Amino acid sequence: MIKHSAYTIKTRISDKIQNYTIDSKYSKYYLKVFNKKRNLVVLSFATLTLFSSQMAYAEENTEKDLLVTLSPYRVNKINLTPFGKTSVLDTPYSVDAVPVALSKNQQLISVREVFRLIPSIQGENIRPQTRGMQAGVVQNTFIDGLNIAATTDYPTEQFEQIEVLNGPSGALYGPTSPAGTFNYVLKRPTEKNLRQINVQYLSKNTWSGHIDVGGFFDPEKKFGYRLNLLEQDGKYYIKNSQLKRQLASLAFDVHFSPDTVLETNISGYHYVDMGLPGTFALASNVNFPTAPNPKTVGYGQSYAGDNNKTFIVSGSLRHDFNANWHLKASILRERNDRASTAINNTLINNEGDYKSTAAITTYSLDTILSENVTLNGSLHTGSVAHSILLGTSGFFWDRYTPYQKGPVTLGTASINHPQIFSEPTFPSFTNRYRSVHTTQQSITFGDKIEFTPQWAIQAVASQSWISTTNYNKSGGVTGHYNASGISPIASLLYKPKQNMTAYFTYSNSLQQGDNAPTGTRNAGESLSPYRSTQWEIGYKINLNRINLRAALYQIRRPYAYIGADGYYALHGNQRNRGVEIMADGSITRYLTVYGGIALLDPEVHNTGSALTNDKKVLGLSPVVFNALLEYHLPIMPSVTLTADINYANRKPGNYSNTDYVAGYTVANLGIRYSREVRGTHMTWRLNVNNITDAHYWANITPSSQNGYNSTGSGTGTLGAPRSVRASMQVDL
Repeated sequence: MIKHSAYTIKTRISDKIQNYTIDSKYSKYYLKVFNKKRNLVVLSFATLTLFSSQMAYAEENTEKDLLVTLSPYRVNKINLTPFGKTSVLDTPYSVDAVPVALSKNQQLISVREVFRLIPSIQGENIRPQTRGMQAGVVQNTFIDGLNIAATTDYPTEQFEQIEVLNGPSGALYGPTSPAGTFNYVLKRPTEKNLRQINVQYLSKNTWSGHIDVGGFFDPEKKFGYRLNLLEQDGKYYIKNSQLKRQLASLAFDVHFSPDTVLETNISGYHYVDMGLPGTFALASNVNFPTAPNPKTVGYGQSYAGDNNKTFIVSGSLRHDFNANWHLKASILRERNDRASTAINNTLINNEGDYKSTAAITTYSLDTILSENVTLNGSLHTGSVAHSILLGTSGFFWDRYTPYQKGPVTLGTASINHPQIFSEPTFPSFTNRYRSVHTTQQSITFGDKIEFTPQWAIQAVASQSWISTTNYNKSGGVTGHYNASGISPIASLLYKPKQNMTAYFTYSNSLQQGDNAPTGTRNAGESLSPYRSTQWEIGYKINLNRINLRAALYQIRRPYAYIGADGYYALHGNQRNRGVEIMADGSITRYLTVYGGIALLDPEVHNTGSALTNDKKVLGLSPVVFNALLEYHLPIMPSVTLTADINYANRKPGNYSNTDYVAGYTVANLGIRYSREVRGTHMTWRLNVNNITDAHYWANITPSSQNGYNSTGSGTGTLGAPRSVRASMQVDL
């Protein structure tokens, strides 16, 4: 029986908020201490803390008598720290996770599309970033905790969960960019037999078929399997374009005993996109125009795009010595072969004239061998509890460059009158040489010390070694680089209640230095390692229906670019401040939410140039918001309505902040219907993305993760137009 009405709950919450406002001397204190730029950040963080406490009060007084529908989008456990599978609530970092149910219901087909749901991630880029920092090619991206190349837009069909740790994390897995950690969790064999078929239609005559089967071969459940097969091909949203995806992914597990399990994985993925709009770059003193219609024929060419083949094989041996101590040893081998003839249109004036080039990619093959060994355990010293971590991780990474490479000039046209150019002769992407060899290895030690049920500290440190060698076409060494250092991270945790955690975390992360680009006076020279630092204050609360979390942070890192003297060097530093607020779960029995807001204040300092000093970082929006809402119809439980709103405000189009690119709001609507048909569960989904057909710049990025030129401009990527996705899923 429900003893308290919704009106009563709302009244109690309103009374509490009103009482808090009357006594809010702390809010006045904040306004006096923090300058104008910081008010929004602080007030937003305080608002979530207040809201969480009031929600907790309301639930404590009503939830015992309410029927609760748990959201399938709540993620309480993550895999992306070397401590093993850990509670999100007790992790002293800002982490987000997108489960397979969410990506499936939204009909998301790639990790890049998944990232749109997380507001701390800006821009549609396969090499992702959080908190305004762009990730490295290998250092920041993982499959099951093993380094992979971030140059492929991996398919969602092979993953159970996409996990993101925001901000620098060099102490956990070795030297990384402060862009965050991205971990893709592979699907594993299911306890019960899984037989699932999904047929999907995408706009413009693109169809796909996906088969997902899993289970065990034997009654004793010693030999498990999970197979995912995907075939997709057809015209995409532009005339004479193509989108093709082919995946074969197999997981095979052997349970030698209840304590020892061998997990193996093998997958091959072929991705082709042709004829889609190219990126847009700017010549000197040219500004970004209003975003044109991405469906316009001529911004791309039907023969140009990406043709990527990725092959991955991995294995992991897990052994439980007892209930407290666990060992895991893993290894992964990846071959990422790319034939990229993607188009880049460089605007040469403010009238919209541009020059088209293709095949601008420097590397056509990446091979990675990564490994990870961790020992986790718990013990007590008197009344103090310890959670111990000891591990090592690293990778060997080779990059190959074609002997002949682009760019290949196609011709000139106007943004208002684009042209179809004749297909040129492209260089051979398979005739190549090894141009870069990188090794990285780290030894990691960590300890979480729980003094009382309320207070704990957690400290992790990694000692790392980095080595990079550059080669010319003849195999001669053109540059060599060796470095080492320690990356620490330390946290203080306080749990006022079992379902709440407040924390303060400080991290100091090592990052491999960049190589000076072609055209500089020190071309090919490797810079010394960078160090990024971050402090973060966070608060998390898990309620019966919904999880809430917030983080307030500041990151500092060195900033490298080409100075007036022609040398590529560290000429300044970047400082990013911000706040993140996220919620996932159910607001009511019928309303589910996944989303939040990210506020960002990124600036570059000490550049030695009045044009760029104390300016905002190129391509970053100060406010990004995403909210996915699902409403389960009370009168028809089999029907679910969905709405997803993604918003980003304007962003600088150059480093001097004299040009700004307009922001955007993209709305996606959907409907889902599930029912039993003669004993078979079936689900129909219909999603309309970008329902208003908004034209917008989805991404503005510098020419590398550290800018390369503080007085230049970025490269723009157009957002996708309105599209329709429909699917039918059958669970046999």
